[in-house]
Amino acid sequence: MDQRTRCTWARTALSIAYHDLEWGVPVHDDNLLFEFLTLEGAQAGLSWETILKKREAYRLAFVGFDPARVARFRPPQVARLLRNPGIVRNRLKIGSTVSNARAFLAVQEEFGSFDAYVWRFVGGTPRVNRWRTLRQLPARTPQSDALSRDLLGRGFKFVGSTICYAFMQAVGMVNDHLVGCFRHGELRTAVTKRSR
Repeated sequence: MDQRTRCTWARTALSIAYHDLEWGVPVHDDNLLFEFLTLEGAQAGLSWETILKKREAYRLAFVGFDPARVARFRPPQVARLLRNPGIVRNRLKIGSTVSNARAFLAVQEEFGSFDAYVWRFVGGTPRVNRWRTLRQLPARTPQSDALSRDLLGRGFKFVGSTICYAFMQAVGMVNDHLVGCFRHGELRTAVTKRSR
């Protein structure tokens, strides 16, 4: 039996796998960044467990989170998505995914990649925090405020500061694993090795 100490929010098989393999791992692939941005927006008002259960259906519905393909979705495709029980059937969230894909392409055009754009908000390197309890974790930070403001200014939707901070945690822009969690040290070591 696995006796490693984890962040206390990882309790189910699905959340433990996500915690151990993905959460906080630095992401530099644009399609995966678009996936996380979409899923974090979809999660607003819901539990992350709900979104994890729907993740594969999201990948199918949004063609592997290829922003160029999603940007071409038209009203008939959006109407079909609103009938898809595998995803969150919220008209505003689905519509924002399509409009966000278009804004995402504009960012790629301007900066060369969304990766180059978004990692500037943490100076290109993950911020390593040293929280001991979940209560210490902030819901937002000056960096997530800045990212949210900039994304909103570029036409993105469902990118408030709290959503942006959850996105930053998910894609490893910040290491918010608790210091007692085995992943905190593993990710810190991996980043240190990479920067040498």
